[in-house]
Amino acid sequence: MKENVKDIFIQLFKAPTEEGVDEILQNNATLFAPQERWHPLDGNESNFGVIENQQSSPIAALIEKITNSIDAILMRKCYEAGIDPKSPKAPKSMEDAVARLFQSESETWYLSPNRQRQAEDIQILADGPRMNTSLVIYDNGEGQHPEDFETTFLSLLKGNKNEIPFVQGKYNMGGTGAIVFCGKKRYQLIASKKYDGTGHFGFTLIRKHPLSEAEMLTKKNTWYEYLKVDREILNFPIETLNLGLKDRLFKTGTVIKLYSYDLPGGARSVISRDLNQSINEFLFEPALPIYTIDKPERYPLDKNLARELFGLKRRLEQDDSKYIEDSFSEDYESTEIGKTKVTCYIFKNKVEGKTVKESRETIEREFFKNNMSVMFSVNGQVHGHYTSEFITRSLKMPLLKSHLLIHVDCTHMRMNFRNELFMASRDRLKGADETRILRELLIELLVKSKLQEIYKRRKDSISLESGDTKDTAELLRGFTKSMPLNSDLFKLLSNTFKLDLPKEKTKGEIEKKKDEPKEKEESFKPNRFPSFFKLRSQGTENKPAAKIPLNGARSVRFLTDVENQYFDRTEDPGDLRISLVSFKRNDITGGTGPGEPKQLSDLLNLRKASPNDGTIKIVLNPTKEAKVDDLIQIRAELDGQGVEYEECFWVRIVDEEKPKENTQKEEENKQENFGLPQPKLVYQGKKEGFVSWEECASGGIEMDFNTTMHPYVAGEQLEAIYINMDSHVLKSHKGRIKSITEEQIKLADKKYISSVYFHTLFLFATAKSKNYSMKQGENEKDITDFLKDIFSCSYSEFLLNFGTEQLMESLEL
Repeated sequence: MKENVKDIFIQLFKAPTEEGVDEILQNNATLFAPQERWHPLDGNESNFGVIENQQSSPIAALIEKITNSIDAILMRKCYEAGIDPKSPKAPKSMEDAVARLFQSESETWYLSPNRQRQAEDIQILADGPRMNTSLVIYDNGEGQHPEDFETTFLSLLKGNKNEIPFVQGKYNMGGTGAIVFCGKKRYQLIASKKYDGTGHFGFTLIRKHPLSEAEMLTKKNTWYEYLKVDREILNFPIETLNLGLKDRLFKTGTVIKLYSYDLPGGARSVISRDLNQSINEFLFEPALPIYTIDKPERYPLDKNLARELFGLKRRLEQDDSKYIEDSFSEDYESTEIGKTKVTCYIFKNKVEGKTVKESRETIEREFFKNNMSVMFSVNGQVHGHYTSEFITRSLKMPLLKSHLLIHVDCTHMRMNFRNELFMASRDRLKGADETRILRELLIELLVKSKLQEIYKRRKDSISLESGDTKDTAELLRGFTKSMPLNSDLFKLLSNTFKLDLPKEKTKGEIEKKKDEPKEKEESFKPNRFPSFFKLRSQGTENKPAAKIPLNGARSVRFLTDVENQYFDRTEDPGDLRISLVSFKRNDITGGTGPGEPKQLSDLLNLRKASPNDGTIKIVLNPTKEAKVDDLIQIRAELDGQGVEYEECFWVRIVDEEKPKENTQKEEENKQENFGLPQPKLVYQGKKEGFVSWEECASGGIEMDFNTTMHPYVAGEQLEAIYINMDSHVLKSHKGRIKSITEEQIKLADKKYISSVYFHTLFLFATAKSKNYSMKQGENEKDITDFLKDIFSCSYSEFLLNFGTEQLMESLEL
């Protein structure tokens, strides 16, 4: 071949956009024009079906490329250690691979200089103009010989990694998902050299096949193809190449260029900031650190163009985090699901002196860029997610909608269960039974966890009884009594609300509640490592620690002095291991004797909470194999600093609990019957008996002069309407009344309260009865945001200033 292959590669690599690639192809027509030099990926002209049916977003598709780079480095390390990746000697998991192949190295990655040195092995670099960004992905991994490209980079569905347990990939298709986001012509450059330095440096160009006029008449779809000349991948010898990498020349490994990559709007700015944040979200806990690097030509005023990243988990759990108020975890193990760990991060309502609104916007920008409130990950990579809808509707905790991030680690689930959760593209959940089971488990775990206490504190901060309770209650009673029972209005409201108001609390009841003495709690002083660990109650065979009904669950508590984040912190985490020692079961004759040895998860589903101010709680409930009168001996082992603390105890399985009487259930329903939502009056400053802006802020509700109202919606129920009595709307309305009297002020307040309250009521009832869903642009919005925005506009001003008479007058000719 007469063409200078190295020069062609350099030209292609330096092309900033797909237009630049077009120009190179046109200027080198003798090389690129002959169609016989272009071959369909995987030798299949129907490959569009696989390539175009993968990740639904450009960020998720890019993550697959980065995951392949992590896999490639782990593979290289394995080969360099003389281990066959498919042999029994190979690491059994990604976590095991990092521990064995990087040894003490990985333990120092929490230090920035060490992390940066390792991050140089995986680099993502920006090229091209700001609004037409191309991306270069480099890894110092195993690399490939040119003759192996077609069975690795250019193949589909071959399952090259399926027998290698310590890497993420298995389908051998994820890397092609990014092609569909590469401009209009789908140009992607792939180049590589084997890690051991043998063989040549090879490269090829992938594109979407340009259909000829004749093909358009016979083909329904195009396909994706790659360049091969004289039956071989283009290649040439190298020692090193200057590819603009950070602090190194290219020697071995792989480099891929994605031309004119369709980054979402927010990620089109400096990639070392915005793209970095998105990658951190999708790679919640990556095995290896990564660099994101932009160019001074693109952003000459930015002084931090290179930033390493190591996953969102480490950002959330750093000791000096200015964003996190609290965090905790719940471990769960069962025969059906296997093991999973759920970790909750609760953000502060106000950070760095910002307002509630400014704090929320900062938190969303830094940690929720991709609207993922609940993340499901495998080996640290997010495979699917829920939006904040799960928090507002399933958990019924709307005050935490923008302040709670939940991570669900699915790595150690049973393979059969986990495989039914996620699509092969690894970017979304399936609509399978397993997904429903996991969602229900997640709800059950969290509503009975520490999260309930945290939410109660926030709700209590905005739950003061309104000083105008009597007047507002009379307003609601008068309204409901005056409605004809057969009217459309009554039917609309009764479909959404229960129209019987709860009884008012007497003054004596309120004062009694206020006067109840609170127990003085001693402040808990935690240690970084525990100095003791003991069972809180008895746990002998004769007096078991818990009697667990077949259809229920019981908790066992341990006392210790370790800090709350001991199980979850990034550096020096501890663990509580729960295992079966023995068990006894009644035989047919009524005697007792040991049964066959079993795993604890065969007899009991286990839930383990992270430490909470000196207490560690585990919750046990029987599986289908457990029987009445089974005695189970359990060992609990807590890690210390070079010490193992151990407690052994017994539990007994007892008969099923009888369902509670209906009268108690009816009483619970009665207590939950809020009827019409309560109006809560809010003032800028502290006013006895009313909620202040500051108190609203501590509960996560934004209030300022531009806020008219804030609906409190828990699940499907509108429980309260917080009405801002110091809004610009009300102040302006009063300001228009000349020489306003005290009576006019009261009248204006009542008109404002009733207008805002009842219009909110009917808008909510209408939206719910018609089953509306809300969107703002491309973003999903809930009804709380919709109603707030409606009243923050001129709508509330219109309600106050235009009564029926004024509207009729405005229509007169």
